Parts: sequence; structure tokens; C-alpha cells
Amino acid sequence: MTRDTSAVTNPAEAKTFPQLIRATAATYGDELAISLKGDTIPDDAASFREMERRSADLAKGLIARGVGKGSRIGFILGNSPQFAVMLAAIARIGAIAVPISTLIKSNELIRVLRQSDVGGLIVQRSLLGHDYVERLCEALPGLRDGTSPDLRLGEVPFLRWIVSTGDGLPSGILDMDYLTGAAASVSEELLIEVEAEVHPTDQMIEIYTSGSMALPKGVKHCHGPATFRAQYLGKMCEAERGKEIIAFLPMFWVGGLMMYLLPNWASGATTLCTEGTSTSNRMAMGSVLADEDMAAMKHNPPFWGLGMTETLGPYTLGDDLRAPGFPLCAPMDHIAPRYEVRIADEEGNPVAEGERGEMLVRGYPLTPGLHKVERDAYFTPDGYYHTGDMCIVEGSRILFVGRDGDMIKTASSNVSPAEVELEMQGLEGVHNAYVVGLPDKQRGQLLVAGVVPRDGAKLDFTDIEGQLRKRLSSYKVPRAYVELAHGDVPMLHSNKVSRRQIERILAERLGREA
Repeated sequence: MTRDTSAVTNPAEAKTFPQLIRATAATYGDELAISLKGDTIPDDAASFREMERRSADLAKGLIARGVGKGSRIGFILGNSPQFAVMLAAIARIGAIAVPISTLIKSNELIRVLRQSDVGGLIVQRSLLGHDYVERLCEALPGLRDGTSPDLRLGEVPFLRWIVSTGDGLPSGILDMDYLTGAAASVSEELLIEVEAEVHPTDQMIEIYTSGSMALPKGVKHCHGPATFRAQYLGKMCEAERGKEIIAFLPMFWVGGLMMYLLPNWASGATTLCTEGTSTSNRMAMGSVLADEDMAAMKHNPPFWGLGMTETLGPYTLGDDLRAPGFPLCAPMDHIAPRYEVRIADEEGNPVAEGERGEMLVRGYPLTPGLHKVERDAYFTPDGYYHTGDMCIVEGSRILFVGRDGDMIKTASSNVSPAEVELEMQGLEGVHNAYVVGLPDKQRGQLLVAGVVPRDGAKLDFTDIEGQLRKRLSSYKVPRAYVELAHGDVPMLHSNKVSRRQIERILAERLGREA
């Protein structure tokens, strides 16, 4: 018996993406779902009903071209209605959506396309002056040299077709009409039958994120957890029906997807997109913020704590924005619904109060696994995921110390960068400090600091070092300092400070090896 996805009319009851998109169309109708405004492109917008119809047409084109349950379809699109339509078209027919970063370079692109096993790829022609068709041809010269768009490329052995738009497409890339022109051959009745076989346990999306492995890390998520989290995060983020919310983070990563697009969609809020996404080192996640920047943040508890791609966003919450001595993250007073956590030692046993251990997490919204990676590489036998986040238990509260790999080993001692940065930012004239370790033959790693002065302040590093020696153990005091302007601080598009780039900048200015 067919399960009619249109029978679910309340978005809060949706457990699959086809149910969600049909329910939001029925509930919110012609209200504005998403819009894109920019100086270099015409305004673009779509209502909830238009999103459902436009994605249905594209879904029919995908079905006509042989895409079905489990097919892996990649796409490179900026934040826009087109991104949302593409995600919906792929997900509603049971295929696996693989969004790819618009920041990706040619060599990285080959690795992601090969690692992800995508069979089809949809590419935005250009964004912010970047020609993605040209970038693809740089990565895969066979696209320009071949005579057929039916691909057989050894570098990406599962890729069979690429579509884009515009004039002058190379022989190996098809026009979007390849999909849209085939849609008429698939009926609405067949689309409904296809949607009826999409289940909460089916994989919906695979998000690629950088990891410690040589290959990119593909994080799997299924329909049930994604719709559950969209509904939960919509309430937590106050994404109310008719409210306009700007998507500051890219939707091809978990931040933009799960903090903006999907919660807004489920809640009936309007997602406002721009061609580019914004970052601010004054509000950078995972960094010690200056007091004035903390004061500028909205103080409305609970506050988000830890989160990651593998957990579909934040999974801990705090009653306070920060705890004394632990400046990187809100204290974890509450765990979000359907997660469990354990602070464990190296053998996986719970640590005693006051001891340092790794945050382990399991639960319904957690990734079921990483693409092409054995579970025991990241999961414990009882299903907990190794996050790499180091924490301390203090009564009923969990406090974040830092990432396992962030600790600096200098002169046989471990130094937490956050502890040093907190002390430095308590000094007059210091707005932000970024402490890293550079290779050193004598000490193993040399502790150095990049320092951003407060507006109008003049830094005296001799005085700063003298004050730090009164506040910290000698091995925790940086041995070299570099003044940085706010504009010098490199940011990732996930609104985190790029520690690796800071290391390179400081090494270059100090004439040392990074």
C-alpha cells in the first residue's frame, strides 16, 4: 500500500524530506521561503509552494536520468534558492545529496569527487567571479578534451555526467536542459510512488569536512535525524513563521544547513541569502573573545555549547555564556534531546570529577558513520563517537578545555592555548590573542603569540611578558610575540579562526619554520 507523502500536512510530524517539503508547501503556501539579493545578480526568491514545485520538476528530471534510491548526486552551489531546490530534489527521491564547498580548489575537488563516489554533478557556472566550469576543467582536463558528455574518467570512476548553465560549455559538460528537459517524461503519480519509498532510516545527505585523514571526510546523515533536528533547532533558534533570518554561514556545511536553511524551512521562517557569507574574528567560534565582544552578544540562555558536523550541529547547552577559567565554550549544563555523552579516559572509562577526558557522544541524531571509513576508527564498541573535544566534569556541569590536538607540548609540558589567551586578554591594550606552537629543536614547540591591540592602543611586549610571568607558570609564557591587525586574522567560512594559517603567519614574521 502506498504511503502518500502529501498526507503529512504538519511540518512538525515530517520524518522524511519528501514529507517535510510537501507539508511546508501545504502549511505555508505562498509565504516567502527563501530569497537571494546581491549587487551583481538579479533578485531571486521562492515561496514554500514554489520550492515544492520547482524541486518536484527537477526531481522528475533526475528520475528520468536514472537517479534513484541511494544514487549519489553532488552539487556546487552558493547560498541561494537554487541550493535549497537542488537539495530538496535530490533528497525527496531517496538519492543522497552531496553538497560541495564553493571554496574548493582544483586538487581538492578531485579528491572529494573521487572519495564521495558521486555519479552526477550539478555546478553553478560562476559565483563571486569564480568560474566553476573552468575549475572543473582544471581538475579534470578530460572534460575539455573529450568528445562525449557520457563520462568515463579514471580520476573519478563513478562520475557519469556533469551539468551546468551558460554558453561555451566544454564537450564533457551538459546543459541543465539534460535534466529539466527530461522531467516531462515522469508523472506526478510516479514521483509520489518514489517518495513513498523514502524512509527515515535512508541516508539523505553527506557533508564533506576536513579531518585528520589524508582524504576528505564524508559525514552521513539520514532523513529521520535531519528532520528531527530541523524541527528542534528551529525552536531553539527562534525561527518563527514569517520571520526573516539572514543565513550568515555556507549551507554546504553543517552550520548554514542546520542553523539556518532547514530550521527556517521547517518553521516557516524566511531565509535571506547573499552571494557571499560573512565571518568575524571578533565573534569567532572556538576562540577566547574579548570582554566587549562578549557583551555585544545576545544574552538569552540557554547558550550553545559543543557541536560538530557529526552531531548535526550543537548538542550541548549552557545556562551561562562562559564559566570562569573556561573561555572557549559555554559550560555544558544540558544535553540536547536524544543524545548521550560520556567524558572518558583513553580506555573509554568515565573520568572522576575534576579530571580531564574526551567527550564521547552517541544518540539518534549522531552520524551513522563516515563514508568509506570503518566504524571502529571513530566509534567505541558501545556506539559512542570520539569527538576529540577534551573536557572536565565539575558536579553536574561539563567544561570544555580544548581540542585534543590543540594542546602545545613545550619543554616536556602541556600548555592549553586558551588558558594563555585568557590571561593575555585580561591585560590592558590587548583585544585578542592567538597562541600557537612552532617547531623548536630545544623545546619541541616554541610558544608564540599573535596579539591584536585594542583600538588606539600601543602594545609593549616587554611589559606584556613581565605581567604574564606574574600570572602564569614560566613554561606557559610565550617566548615571542607578533602584533596583528584585526584584518590579519585569517578566518574559515565556518566563522572559526584558522589556527593553521595563524601558525604560518607568525612563523613567516618570526623567520621560523611553521
